[in-house]
Amino acid sequence: MAQLPLGKSLALGLIGGGVFQLSGMPLAWMLGPLVANLLGAMAGLALAVPDRLRSLFIGVLGLTLGARVSPELMSHLSSWWLSGLLLLLGVWVSTLACAAWYRRCGFDATSAWFASVPGVLTAMVVIGERSGGDPQRIAVAQSLRVLLVILILPPLYWLLEGGTSTADNEKVVIGGLWLVLLLPVLLPLGKRLRLPNAALLAPLLVAMAFSLGDVARFSPPVWGTDVMQLVLGCAIGARFKGLAPRVLAGLMAQSGVATLIALAVLGVFAELIHQLMGVPRDVAFLALAPGGIGEMALLAVALGLDPIFVAFHHLLRMIVLMLMLPVMVRHFRPRSPQDKAH
Repeated sequence: MAQLPLGKSLALGLIGGGVFQLSGMPLAWMLGPLVANLLGAMAGLALAVPDRLRSLFIGVLGLTLGARVSPELMSHLSSWWLSGLLLLLGVWVSTLACAAWYRRCGFDATSAWFASVPGVLTAMVVIGERSGGDPQRIAVAQSLRVLLVILILPPLYWLLEGGTSTADNEKVVIGGLWLVLLLPVLLPLGKRLRLPNAALLAPLLVAMAFSLGDVARFSPPVWGTDVMQLVLGCAIGARFKGLAPRVLAGLMAQSGVATLIALAVLGVFAELIHQLMGVPRDVAFLALAPGGIGEMALLAVALGLDPIFVAFHHLLRMIVLMLMLPVMVRHFRPRSPQDKAH
């Protein structure tokens, strides 16, 4: 019986992916399943994608990204310090702006802050609750931001490109598929080593090492990439099961404004990166977009942009936010009656 929610989710994903594929949109096999599962969840269907299956395909994405790292690319890392600095400054400003908006929507100060920090969703929910915030509000706001960014950016890029995909149309050279067999070892190893986003980063680092050493380069067939997008899209959409349509609509409106605020603020910093470093606007904007590292890297691959530049900046944001969590906890921790008396 446990397989029924997964079967329903994947079936809806296939239908949604097929419809979006016919429309010619980029990332069709992620957006289609995502929207189909979101609608199914709102309709009350029992949908689910197990965490193990989701992690497995995030691992496949990590292998794909790691294979794109070359010695030439590594030589550019030292020149990305300015864009990294602008990214962190942009995250700070956008968090302040979004927190101010959520306060206007009735959020308490702690919930508003942890709902506004772009990234490390699970940690923000857990630490936000420990600090006295509302975990449901934080979780929904964080999830909806990622969802809305994924739904907004592909059509936006598609329209700016005149309705054509910018993805590389060269013939895919399939290779290194045996690296998938390492995932059952790499995923638990990454967790044991306490790597941030271990399911993505552990395979990425191994694939990068193999690529730099010219041992193997992971390159899946097109249908394999489509399956990866299908599962990840279903996982995101099915996350919203149990929310009544009216409640979700209200939360979507609040999160929609917050997402637009974050995109506008970070867009300004992306323009600074473009002007000061010569990085293409679309690459700079995607590197700073307030979405998840896996989803944004996957979008970069689908659009033919620079996925390593994008993934590097999202990973930097994630690591810095994780390092800042103890500071956030001290600042927002609930005050005891003795503290309040002073």
